[in-house]
Amino acid sequence: MSVVSLYEEWLKKSAKESAVYNELISVAGDERAIEDRFYKGLSFGTGGLRGKLGAGTNRMNVFSVGRATFGLADYIKNNGGDSVGIAYDSRHMSDRFALLVAEIMSFKGIKAYLFNTLTPTPVLSFAVRYYSLFCGVVITASHNPKEYNGYKVYNKNGCQLTDSAAAEVTECIEKYGYFNEFIPDLKLIRTLGEETLVAFLDAIEEYSLPYDKKYLPTVVYTPLCGTGNIPVRKLFERLNVKYTIVKEQSEPNGDFTTCPYPNPEERAALKLAVECAESSGAELVLATDPDADRVGVAVRDGKGYRLLNGNETGVLMENFILSVKKEGGTLPENAYIVKTIVTSGLSEKVAGSFGVKVKNVLTGFKYIGETIDESEDGNYVFGMEESYGYLVGKHARDKDAISAIMIIVEAFAYYKKAGKTFLSALEELYGKFGYYSSALFSKTFEGKSGFEYMRSFTEKLRKEPWREIAGEKVLSVLDYGRGVGELPKSDVLSFAGERFSLIVRPSGTEPKLKAYITAVGKTEKESEGLKEKLTAFIENAVV
Repeated sequence: MSVVSLYEEWLKKSAKESAVYNELISVAGDERAIEDRFYKGLSFGTGGLRGKLGAGTNRMNVFSVGRATFGLADYIKNNGGDSVGIAYDSRHMSDRFALLVAEIMSFKGIKAYLFNTLTPTPVLSFAVRYYSLFCGVVITASHNPKEYNGYKVYNKNGCQLTDSAAAEVTECIEKYGYFNEFIPDLKLIRTLGEETLVAFLDAIEEYSLPYDKKYLPTVVYTPLCGTGNIPVRKLFERLNVKYTIVKEQSEPNGDFTTCPYPNPEERAALKLAVECAESSGAELVLATDPDADRVGVAVRDGKGYRLLNGNETGVLMENFILSVKKEGGTLPENAYIVKTIVTSGLSEKVAGSFGVKVKNVLTGFKYIGETIDESEDGNYVFGMEESYGYLVGKHARDKDAISAIMIIVEAFAYYKKAGKTFLSALEELYGKFGYYSSALFSKTFEGKSGFEYMRSFTEKLRKEPWREIAGEKVLSVLDYGRGVGELPKSDVLSFAGERFSLIVRPSGTEPKLKAYITAVGKTEKESEGLKEKLTAFIENAVV
């Protein structure tokens, strides 16, 4: 069906949904605006759906969510399932979409367990396992701007869908149009509440490690107007942590007025938290994104507060976990951690010093969860990705900022007792293994033309790979699109030299082309200088 035909169909059939209908009316005659909304449908992948809120097949709305849910319901029934857990975050339309999912599932004869308040993604992952549900759905766009929302789907292990399962769901979805009628069976809709959060917190406390409470840090915490507020506060109370909440960002707010890009990777998102810490003298600043699966960290550095990147936080956590387990004799034989291919190689150096194996997986925490399930032998210790995602323990199969915060606080106390700060502990690791500097380059390419540019850029790079980057000879080129080892095929290209790695991929959740940069040197100056050259190279290459 042509873009114009789709537009006309939606105009006729969406009148009962005023927000969608009014938006369609507002773009009448604007060919470019109509094309952007209808040139494609939101694709369902291993991360489910994600897109801007609005009208059209290329937007998140009640019709695209409803269509996906009809297909997912068929997938559940085709595979013998009869239950689904449903959670949502603080974004616009999240609660409406979550209820819609529950209603359609009930119409299809599936028991829907709907959380009665906004709930972190890791709690949903836990709940699927805890209640032995067939799958789970979280309505969230994670750390994206306010214009976005999403639809994450989890399997019975609490892990985001694998490639084969996502393909099967897609096949089911494609049998449906966008305007399906239904009558909910309210008897099949049940609620989940406080008891689930209590069970979740009980579960993560089992992974608490020995530390001296005398050295607990004072903390400023911001949930960035998302789901983390109540769970993290309850955790702090269990740990006896003295904390301050950033008042302006404590309550749910889908507009994210004080943090337009609610991503703890961004310095601007932590601005109010750092200001609060400066006035209170707090030792540690923590921030979680709207669905509380990512955590950002800032610490005092003598001049103010320095934000740690995801690699630095992850390596500090890893070193703490392995150190305490080795000291206590609880480090299992054949222990392993799991990290993504774009996460710093310093993690492998640290793990190797403890005799611990590292399993590298593709970008996306689902691959970490999948790896844990494939080797259910009790030897898994820690999972991490450079984009501020960590999994401590096996209570869930997705990144979990809440359990990560527990370990970060305990690690701070551990290092502090030894006379170290996070920064001095990092310096010690760098001095031992080399200075690893990392950066993330990303550029947005909106609309159909942007989508086509990103595709053509990676296709050209496959045909004509770089042989030299920023004066450094490329010694290894890996095209994950053709398959590397036993990893699934993925639109990722990796270039590595003696002192660097540069990995290029289109984002799976945003219209962005991303490049992950790692530079290694004998000194901080050397690694930082090389990182800047690599960054300049990719900035000039992507136009």
